[in-house]
Amino acid sequence: MRPLLRLRNVEARYGAFVALQHVSLIVPQGSVVALLGPNGVGKTTLLRTVSGMMSPSDGEITFDGIRIDNMPDHAIARLGLEHIPEGRGIFPTLTVRENLQMAAYTTEGMNGSIERVNQLFPVLQQRRDQIAGTLSGGEQQMLSLARSIITQPKLLMVDELSLGLAPRLVAQLFDTLEKIKRDGTTILLVEQYVRYALRLADIVVILHKGRVAFIGEPGELAHEGKLVEAYLGGSQAESATAEAEEQGGPRPRRRASGGATSGARPKRKPSAPRGSTRRSSPS
Repeated sequence: MRPLLRLRNVEARYGAFVALQHVSLIVPQGSVVALLGPNGVGKTTLLRTVSGMMSPSDGEITFDGIRIDNMPDHAIARLGLEHIPEGRGIFPTLTVRENLQMAAYTTEGMNGSIERVNQLFPVLQQRRDQIAGTLSGGEQQMLSLARSIITQPKLLMVDELSLGLAPRLVAQLFDTLEKIKRDGTTILLVEQYVRYALRLADIVVILHKGRVAFIGEPGELAHEGKLVEAYLGGSQAESATAEAEEQGGPRPRRRASGGATSGARPKRKPSAPRGSTRRSSPS
């Protein structure tokens, strides 16, 4: 599949601290890529660097064939890259309707987009005249997601959609992400609920100390128990392994050249890009 987003040897710093080290990865068009790892390994930094909220200190980022690593965030957004940051991206003093109208202001086909949002989130239609800051946490996260959908993004980056929400609401939001995926939107996802992330993902990337430790398909994690335990640990590792076993079935056969996995996968699950599967032992 055609690469929509590509990072080549990207480095990002907070002063002297190197948060991302030589990160290279591809997000194919139409896929869902889950970015996993414990807190503090650089997941949020990666999304912030891609969206222009912070500038990389080295490397190259291209989006839809355009180099964006030196662009301001508003210019990147106009290219069709939408970033939902950790902690919900809404205007809390405006109504639900005004939040959606602001997101749709420069979007062609605005009426169709709002109609789509009403179908996905009927509760927001009911709350359209309510001040956004008075919504429940789950409703605010729905509004944040709805604002992003209205812009009709080519790539939707979501950072911890489930943060602070009850499991029932998390399940509902991931059902919505599944519908967005079926509409053809490419998604780059950071998520603490590993099992939900793996059910949605076509490709998994695990970060460790600012570096890429693993890239592959979700089912492959069932055969990488030591790697998963080393880089995820605890309940995340258990969830990842259990979900991978459900998805993975028999171990995929590899080409003799060591390229990406082939073998039987559902057609709706595009394979990881050729040559992208990479592992390294924990440091």
